[in-house]
Amino acid sequence: MSGTEHGGIQIELAHIFPIIKKWLYSEKEIFLREITSNACDAVTKLRRLISLGEAKGIDAENAKITVTLDKTAKTITVTDEGIGMTEEELRKYICQIALSGALDFIQKYEGEGDSAQNGIIGHFGLGFYSAFMVSETVEVVTRSYTGAPAVHWSCNGEGEFDITPDYDVDDEIGSYGTAVIMHISEEGEEFLNAYKLKEVLDKYCAFMPVPIYFADADKPEEECECDHAEGEECTCQEEGKECTCKEPQPINDTTPLWLKNPSDCTDEEYKEFYRKLFHDYKEPLFWIHLKADYPLNFKGILYFPRIANEYESLEGQVKLYYNQVFVADNIKEVIPEYLLMLKGVLDCPELPLNVSRSYLQNSGYVTKISAHITKKVGDKLNSMFVNDREAFENLWRDLKTFVEYACMRDRKFYDRVKDTVLFEKCGGGFVTLQEYLEAAKEKHENKVYYATDATAQTQYIRMYQNEGIDVLLLDRVIDTQFITTVEMNGENVKFARVDAETPDVLKADGDNTEIPALKDLFAKVTGEHTTVSFDRFRDAATPAILNVSEESRRMQDMMKLYKMEGMGDFPVEATLVLNTASPLVEKLTVLCEEGRNDLAEIIARQVYALATMSQRAFTAEELTAFLTDSYSILDKLS
Repeated sequence: MSGTEHGGIQIELAHIFPIIKKWLYSEKEIFLREITSNACDAVTKLRRLISLGEAKGIDAENAKITVTLDKTAKTITVTDEGIGMTEEELRKYICQIALSGALDFIQKYEGEGDSAQNGIIGHFGLGFYSAFMVSETVEVVTRSYTGAPAVHWSCNGEGEFDITPDYDVDDEIGSYGTAVIMHISEEGEEFLNAYKLKEVLDKYCAFMPVPIYFADADKPEEECECDHAEGEECTCQEEGKECTCKEPQPINDTTPLWLKNPSDCTDEEYKEFYRKLFHDYKEPLFWIHLKADYPLNFKGILYFPRIANEYESLEGQVKLYYNQVFVADNIKEVIPEYLLMLKGVLDCPELPLNVSRSYLQNSGYVTKISAHITKKVGDKLNSMFVNDREAFENLWRDLKTFVEYACMRDRKFYDRVKDTVLFEKCGGGFVTLQEYLEAAKEKHENKVYYATDATAQTQYIRMYQNEGIDVLLLDRVIDTQFITTVEMNGENVKFARVDAETPDVLKADGDNTEIPALKDLFAKVTGEHTTVSFDRFRDAATPAILNVSEESRRMQDMMKLYKMEGMGDFPVEATLVLNTASPLVEKLTVLCEEGRNDLAEIIARQVYALATMSQRAFTAEELTAFLTDSYSILDKLS
């Protein structure tokens, strides 16, 4: 064996090594992703060379990676059965910071543009030095697939290294491959915990394309109770003993669901994948399997989670991968803001592995991904509506908040799904806007009537339904904002709450002449902010209704929603409509004519209170007055 050479890493900027060691990544745990993904690359490269006939007599089909923790020795070792390095390659790719072996490899064997397709991440580039964020010394033992002698490299935290060529390999590696031995520093001792290390592996390496095994050197291997010889079958079960010789299992899934064709995946596989990723045992509403080819080249699965109510957090979680290597949790720049409630995975090999938010914010590729996802979501909703309307309706109350919000945020999305948006009817059932308008064109063309509280507004709803008019139920905060969007998008339609006006279809023929005495009486009762008018309803049982201007009420709702403090209360235009067909109104007229003003005023207050009750909740003062008048009337009847 030749002598050991001492040298220093070639760098252009003085003192850059300590900076890299401390600041290369914001999270120290990234080191395990970098070193393990390098190992993955080494195996991927070897398989590629075998397929090209460049590496003969080698079978890398079952090649694996092993991550070994030795708490006693304070080391973490990542060993691969990959391409390995010669002494010359080691000098080039490790001793010169920021040169990537992947670049030379791609240029020689892949051809420009094919690297992402074949999964070459970048072998021993700058990412290798992430090991020094947690290590005081790093060793590399490597032997090339070409049969060249093994090489040993060791470097301390100051950037000083030793290279030993013709290294006498013990059991660090096999016939070829690389072992990276990290001697963990005090700053990295948290990673000498087996649970912590497996947690990091599960986060970053769960879907890498090469099998990864975890070994704990401090945990002794259990011997099989039947003591069978190597190569013989275990007889534990036959002898009634507990078998402890089970084959170790990889910690990763090398063929995640998003790589498969959608036609080859079952519903149960999608649900199980969702549970595994997000530990959410509420089944997702549905999912979208994405497979975009050139020029976008990305894959993924997006899930619509089941949301308990509209106030539940809409924050989703989309995991970003690069050729099956985890990059980041919930990169919001890749998903349109209004789709952030989605959960899932995106594998984007066109993005750099060390992607930054500033890069994402200014990337045309990311913009195209976002647009593609929006299109696919819209297409999925339309497809569900067309192909299984009943199932779509069953999901609608879980979907509507998301769909309405997305429509409000993106006109293109609105245009894509507007014929799929459903509205729930008071009394049950769903209709699209066009279906509602088509059914209503003879009675109230281009006008949609709705309620926001089916219980409080039940009197109004009944009056409309008695005349064959469907009333839609818009009972969520976002609904009234959404219908404003519909009106603004040129649909030639107006929405009116059932207490906003009295449509002609509710009116009856006959005398609706204003009665001055009653107008004066109710003007006194209602106060200066309410107008009193007269109409004749088909429903004689209702003595009066309180209507509130649609425009002023929406403005008031918007101010409350956005908490526009300091602007004062927006004036609400209210009208008390007295029904001249009501027997009670007739009796009130007689009381006024007879001069029984005290009783008439009490009854008028009750009529106004009951009309208000159907329109909004009482204030404390109004409730007290209503109860007082109610008891007074009961006393007069006794």
